[in-house]
Amino acid sequence: MAEEAKAKGNAAFSSGNFTSAIQHFSQAISLSPTNHVLYSNRSASHASLHQYNEALADATKTVQLKPDWPKGYSRLGAAHIGLSAFDDAIAAYTKGLEIDPNNDALKSGLADAKASASASAGRSRSSGAGASPFGNIFGGADLWVKLAANPNTRAYLQQPDFKRMIMEVQKNPNLVNMYMNDKRMMEALGVLLNIELKTATPEEMARDVAMDKVLEEEEEEEPKKAQVVKQQPEVEPEPEPMEIGEKEKKVEAQKEKELGNAAYKNKDFDTAIKHYTAAMELNDEDISFVTNRAAVYLEMGKYEDCIKDCETAVERGRELRTDYKMIAKALTRKATALVKMAKCSKDYEPAIETFQKALTEHRNPDTLKKLNDAERAKKELEQQEYFDPEIANVEREKGNEFFKQQMYPEAVRHYTEALKRNPKDPKVYSNRAACYTKLTALPEGLKDAEKCIELDPTFSKGYTRKGAIQFFMKEYDKALETYQEGLKHDPNNQDLLDGVRRCVGQINRTNRGDMSPDELKERQARAMQDPEIQNILTDPVMRQVLQDLQESPSSAQDHLKNPQVMNKIQKLVSAGIVQLK
Repeated sequence: MAEEAKAKGNAAFSSGNFTSAIQHFSQAISLSPTNHVLYSNRSASHASLHQYNEALADATKTVQLKPDWPKGYSRLGAAHIGLSAFDDAIAAYTKGLEIDPNNDALKSGLADAKASASASAGRSRSSGAGASPFGNIFGGADLWVKLAANPNTRAYLQQPDFKRMIMEVQKNPNLVNMYMNDKRMMEALGVLLNIELKTATPEEMARDVAMDKVLEEEEEEEPKKAQVVKQQPEVEPEPEPMEIGEKEKKVEAQKEKELGNAAYKNKDFDTAIKHYTAAMELNDEDISFVTNRAAVYLEMGKYEDCIKDCETAVERGRELRTDYKMIAKALTRKATALVKMAKCSKDYEPAIETFQKALTEHRNPDTLKKLNDAERAKKELEQQEYFDPEIANVEREKGNEFFKQQMYPEAVRHYTEALKRNPKDPKVYSNRAACYTKLTALPEGLKDAEKCIELDPTFSKGYTRKGAIQFFMKEYDKALETYQEGLKHDPNNQDLLDGVRRCVGQINRTNRGDMSPDELKERQARAMQDPEIQNILTDPVMRQVLQDLQESPSSAQDHLKNPQVMNKIQKLVSAGIVQLK
């Protein structure tokens, strides 16, 4: 449900409906309050509405939940800029770059924060005379937000010379007149002033396009930077313009991937690896090629190669700010390879740790199941390494000695150690059940007696232990069934025969009404906690039968002819709930 609400929030954000996005992200947070991505997205939505205090609160929470996530500091810096706290913004971006020094968004944000701080300082130093009337416009904290929100100026943000032009005017607003012939500056002014300026004529636009081309040829080409929009949530970014050759490479890479997928399905692993490797060489911005090759290595039993590919995918994915689900997938695949290796190394801890990291990125049910399986395998391995029947026998004998001395807690401790060394010994369960009975820890004793019978259904002692505990719990009908079940395996066992007689005597005493009011009340209270008794009493048919027995006993005799009804009535009688006179 949280994922569904998040998806709706992302869709609303993409469509520009930031208020609706906040509502959806808030709903997702109520369902998953420790998901740092949700606070990050809501921070971006608040910032888009210029609600910078709320954006700052969510960004702070994001960093608290995941202090090693670079994007959190990008959100924090954007909120501080919105509040004109430029020094705090610089500190936030700097902290993020300590975690991810190559993060373009953080680098760009730091540059913006420093430029805004410098412009702010310049404005404070300059006097009113001679100052540009556009100083307040280009010095606004939400300048980049406004430009990114407009479809036309958003496209200009992809152009390095436009960004330099705006940053120069930020530093010195008096330079704006120098760029007034650039139609992009005119459109930017219109957006920042929230007015519609006169659009250029076709001739002017053609001249501007020609001038742009000249500038591109004359100026040194800069490396592309991530778009300076610090309010975007975790949604697919718009692709930047590509050269024709780059597009063709990506198309060819996708074809190689499809060929690799087909070879993988046909179990032709060598061919699959060849195609996935070719796809990686053509396009290093899609980590699915790497994770697919890792899957092939996993199938081939080349676990170290699989792990190496998965680590490469995680590292490259973080550089590209790839969807966290893809990062989680790579980590899960790495952990799966580590599990395979653990069968030889006997060390499941690295796999368990990697599964846990994957779950912090994305809580996938399949990953959670694999984590549980790995933890169970680790526990079973530890039990196998601890298994020693000889030591178990020594511990059991120590427990027997303490039992004879009526030192029951000490006896339980040694019996428990014996079971750790040999968990398949029914006698130890029987002995510990006897200790629990002496200590009046009846539920624990009953559990041990049942385990004893499970391990060896022919072991009479298990039935006598269980029946005795049920008798002490005043569940005489259940105790009778236990003793009778034991007699099927050992018909002449005197302890079992004596148990049957005791139970029959108590049941008859109950039927005759010979129990004291306190005894009857206690018996009924215990019976009412029995799920079987509760089911009988809530059965509409049985409720009608009981009502007929009470109001018209003679007319209710037909009910007693039904074996199933009679069996349930007998259970209620044995439990002391119903008395037949």
